[in-house]
Amino acid sequence: NDGQIEVVGDNRWRWTAPREPGLYPLIINDPARVSAVRIHAFVTVPLSEIQDEHLNGYRIGTYPAQALRGNPRYLPPQGLIEVTEENRDTLIAPHFRLSQFLTKQGGSWPRYVALDERLLLKLELLLAAVRADGIDAQTLFVMSGYRTPYYNKRIGNVEYSRHVYGDAADVFVDVDGNNRMDDLNGDGNSDYKDADYLARLVDSLEKTNPFFKPLVGGIGRYGPKPHRGPFVHVDSRGYSARWTKP
Repeated sequence: NDGQIEVVGDNRWRWTAPREPGLYPLIINDPARVSAVRIHAFVTVPLSEIQDEHLNGYRIGTYPAQALRGNPRYLPPQGLIEVTEENRDTLIAPHFRLSQFLTKQGGSWPRYVALDERLLLKLELLLAAVRADGIDAQTLFVMSGYRTPYYNKRIGNVEYSRHVYGDAADVFVDVDGNNRMDDLNGDGNSDYKDADYLARLVDSLEKTNPFFKPLVGGIGRYGPKPHRGPFVHVDSRGYSARWTKP
């Protein structure tokens, strides 16, 4: 059962998702059947299915019992996408795949991820801005996307990190494929200045692009370390936050 479709108006339909979690590809044809749009819809697994911090053998941990300062953006996600070896490379946006946002804790399949559509839209707009600046990037390298509360605690991150809510990503531009930030400002180095370059693009979009109004969030600039290059944290928490770690 792939759900139910009903006509609600001229060239308008409503799809009612099935109850069974999983990936459901939808193909929408135009009236003349000249072109079509393919949508990858996911039915999530409710958090209520978590038992003893585990979901189908995969450790999730425990979300905070109370929302931070009563902000509903800090309520636990209603459900998690079940990721399998078969669906992990599914396109979830024009330039991003599901596997890019998986937590780094590893483990057997299936694994699980929370993913907010606002983050995907924000990353697509940022990528478009990068490309408009003449940088031929096909995607952004997502160094860290979703983190389960268990993994987030294990690495010593703050309890209310936006990564556990699925609307945060640590990203950089990596056209040459060396797993480090490219030299974006053209000074011959990959350093904090390149993270600043990328962060300034995000900040400019928040101030000038009307589509960014519901996507406002955090921007963190991070300089390089011996084990990694510079990167930028972006999220869509709903209010502006800025920080720098050279």
